[in-house]
Amino acid sequence: MTRSANPLKHPGKRRKRLNRQIILIIALSWTLLDFLFFLWRKASGLLAEKYYQPEINFSKELLLREVNVFLISLLIGYILIGPLKNYLRNSSLWINFLGKTAILVGAAFIMNFFIYVTYEWLINGHTLQRAIENLGDNVFQNNWILKKMPQWVLFFLFTMLAIEINEKYSPGVFFDIMLGKYIQPKEKRRIIVFLDLRDSTPIAEKLGHKEYFKFIRDFISYISSGFTENDGRIYQYVGDEIVVWWPESRENARKAITALLTARKELNQQTDYFKQRYGTIPEYKAGMHAGVVMVGQVGIIKKDLLMSGDAMNTAARIRDACTETHHKYIASKDLIDLLDMEEWQAEPMGPMDLKGKHQDVELFALKI
Repeated sequence: MTRSANPLKHPGKRRKRLNRQIILIIALSWTLLDFLFFLWRKASGLLAEKYYQPEINFSKELLLREVNVFLISLLIGYILIGPLKNYLRNSSLWINFLGKTAILVGAAFIMNFFIYVTYEWLINGHTLQRAIENLGDNVFQNNWILKKMPQWVLFFLFTMLAIEINEKYSPGVFFDIMLGKYIQPKEKRRIIVFLDLRDSTPIAEKLGHKEYFKFIRDFISYISSGFTENDGRIYQYVGDEIVVWWPESRENARKAITALLTARKELNQQTDYFKQRYGTIPEYKAGMHAGVVMVGQVGIIKKDLLMSGDAMNTAARIRDACTETHHKYIASKDLIDLLDMEEWQAEPMGPMDLKGKHQDVELFALKI
């Protein structure tokens, strides 16, 4: 059976953990915002007396409300990050937002249903049937639900926008830009992987530009999931090339190697799909290096974080050496020194002259 090109249907442990963190952040953020809105409306006298009565214990009222908001926000966050993740993915951003918002408005109605009914039932002392009847009166006679919807629609839109921006810049990068962390460039030690497709030119000629684009999109999706599940941060996509980095450490060097294995496993699981869909199976090569880079914020209209320096150029040249030497993975000695690899896992290639480098670089072919 042909597999669908959707790596999010089979998330790994890292992806699941990241998704749980995002869902929790959504639930906590919405609960905090609702809490602030509630206090503001209460202080402004905008809450309907029929719903919020002055003689009711305020702490109990507030606790019940926010517990409802938090629990149902967890559910809505799960829907947003899970089932709705790829819904309308190939549509324009605004159609994507509006379609998802329409679905989430229904979920918000359920949220308000529980908030109102539990309030009437547990605080006002009405029966469950009477609580539901009172809800119906407010919805259809007092337009109560219409007054509540703008708040939640704004929550949904801003949340989806934040998710899209965070994905655009790779997790964590957007917040670094917002906090101005790299307005002044900083020197950092990074582990860098340059990876791209083998034999891309003949594949493009065989498939044509439209099908080749879809092929590249599927290839990048499966490969990327292998890196993100091992804490790799995607720096950029350029055609069929992917650049990934980690902060330099022994632990992250091991993660970089594991990421190559995970990415290969993800791709191998889709062999039948690529063979049936495109008539070819993607192969790739990767160059790995560790060294110093300069990281800084660039751009005026479009802001981004730029990594530059000799380490970036060296990693790119090591990737090129894969083609020249017919090896799949090649790493520099700087990276190998961070690893405890067996001799058979890292075959010495000796010092090599890389284009643009004044000094030879000692390289190792990885047998993994």
